[in-house]
Amino acid sequence: MATEQELQSLFNTLDGDQDGKVSLNELFLSPGLSAIISSETNTSSPQELLAHYDSDKDGSITFEELKEAVKKADNFVGN
Repeated sequence: MATEQELQSLFNTLDGDQDGKVSLNELFLSPGLSAIISSETNTSSPQELLAHYDSDKDGSITFEELKEAVKKADNFVGN
């Protein structure tokens, strides 16, 4: 279970170009971190994460979208 601070740190690490979004390519560049995201969101792959939680369908995940995915998986600790 992730706190918001832990999730933000993970997101910032994955967001290699620091554009505020994590693309499918960035998820594949960090397979270990992608595995953590998959377990926290109960998804089996980066593609599944995007298919279910990319609410604006721009091909990437924002921090808010990631936080919502973790909340829906009931793995979020905090506010």
